[in-house]
Amino acid sequence: MKFPERFSRLPPYAFPRLRALLDHHAPGGDVVHLTIGEPRHAFPSWVTDVIVENAAGFNRYPQNEGSDDLRGAMADWAALRYGVTLDPASRLMALNGTREGLYNAAMALCPEEKNGQRPVVLIPNPFYQVYMIAAISVAAEPVFVPATEATGHLPDYASLPEDVLNRTAIAYVCSPANPQGAVASRAYWERLIRLAEKYDFKIFADECYSEIYRDIAPVGALTVSDELGTDPERIVLFNSLSKRSNLPGLRSGLLAGGPETLVQVKKLRAYSGAPMPGPLQAAAAKVWADEGHVSENRALYQEKYRIADEVFAGLDGYMPPEAGFFLWLPVADGEAAALKLWQATGVRVLPGAYLAQGEGAENPGHGYIRVALVAPPDETRQALLALRGCLY
Repeated sequence: MKFPERFSRLPPYAFPRLRALLDHHAPGGDVVHLTIGEPRHAFPSWVTDVIVENAAGFNRYPQNEGSDDLRGAMADWAALRYGVTLDPASRLMALNGTREGLYNAAMALCPEEKNGQRPVVLIPNPFYQVYMIAAISVAAEPVFVPATEATGHLPDYASLPEDVLNRTAIAYVCSPANPQGAVASRAYWERLIRLAEKYDFKIFADECYSEIYRDIAPVGALTVSDELGTDPERIVLFNSLSKRSNLPGLRSGLLAGGPETLVQVKKLRAYSGAPMPGPLQAAAAKVWADEGHVSENRALYQEKYRIADEVFAGLDGYMPPEAGFFLWLPVADGEAAALKLWQATGVRVLPGAYLAQGEGAENPGHGYIRVALVAPPDETRQALLALRGCLY
């Protein structure tokens, strides 16, 4: 039986790869999972009440682009968070989690050719894996651009050759960055928007970690583009309740863009999408409208930032994350470090190379491990102390 070759060279996904590395070795202590970015704080207790109150909606097909209430709540949140006015009917749609949107937006918006050639999709390296599979699926050329200490852990797309930029159709940017925790500044967004205007490509702004930060809320791509008077079709924004509200299982994401962008994405979704069930949309609308629980959640992560800063004080190369909930810790070899830590302590972390492209030391994640600050504070402290004692 013949299978498509376009996916034949995909590397193993990060977490099966981690299991293959660790699971045939016994842990060296009580197991602590600091690998997956799955929030473990409590979500608002009233969410289940809203779902139950709207349970009759399970008997009906849900609205494909999101209910009026849900899109209205998203528009209100965008106005509060980004200072922009978005028409809920023409500028916003609900997603069944942002991974769906990050993939399907490329399917709907990437042209077959750019300036008569195969299009390019720019991807930061390290990166969220769906960016790569989206590029491959639309037969574009994925170009992985280092996001390292030398570039402030964000990709320097302006450094690319002109022949690449002339073929670029889409540029993915994650801010706050997963895994490094770096934040795109206002100046960074402005430079990128000007570059996108010059070479006529879209910016896919993945801002799913935007509500977890130390002191100052990260500036959003929509805010800067609105201030610059940019064509609204230039930016496609993605955000989510998964990290903001500790609701990864609710699968409530949003996509914001220009009216024509939304027409194209909705058209594809009408054929192939899977909208959120109605009762979950009702709950999501209430969650997008509430900021109290978000502030409480942020305070818990800020406490864990302080713990990490204390534990790794004086460690050469330690980079306190500006935002998000990952530590990007320098080691000689990420795989060797993760295996040593598991066998010695039972603490489970992810080798940085599993989140990036490249062989050996050429992989920008090779000399790092990613640590997810998702455990309770006391457990986090003990795990980080064990980590430092073992690896440093």
